[in-house]
Amino acid sequence: MEPPEVPRVMDALRRIVRTLRVASRATEKEIGISGAQLYVLQELAEQPASSVNELAERTTTHQSSVSAVVSRLVERGLAARRPSPEDGRRVTIELTTAGRALLENAPPAVQMQLIEGLRAMPAEDRTRLCELLEAWADASHLESGPVPFIFEDDPPPER
Repeated sequence: MEPPEVPRVMDALRRIVRTLRVASRATEKEIGISGAQLYVLQELAEQPASSVNELAERTTTHQSSVSAVVSRLVERGLAARRPSPEDGRRVTIELTTAGRALLENAPPAVQMQLIEGLRAMPAEDRTRLCELLEAWADASHLESGPVPFIFEDDPPPER
């Protein structure tokens, strides 16, 4: 017989994954972009990013994953890379007019809701949750290393 915590943990995980999957599909159907792209656009709407690394930090995602999503947004004309006004060698990432227009009818990204939920938890609970999830992934022999946004393809290999 399974310990009672196993189904509870799996159910909680299924709730999270299902919510992310349903929201991502709805976003793609309603506004034509992925949930990860919506999340990045909404972060850029708050404030342009001074670098991909800064945007990766703000989205709590690996730099290569954010870079791949930004590239798709730039290709679609929803975001732009522009020379930094402070340092012409650097590039800022910002929304375009088309990106702002798209966000007018967009739902909030579920990732923001999940992050807000984590931030609302006491620090010691977040730390313990992190430790437990990492231990679970390790005990399950899951691949380690940088991971892409949820439901996004892996970014191209780094050169």
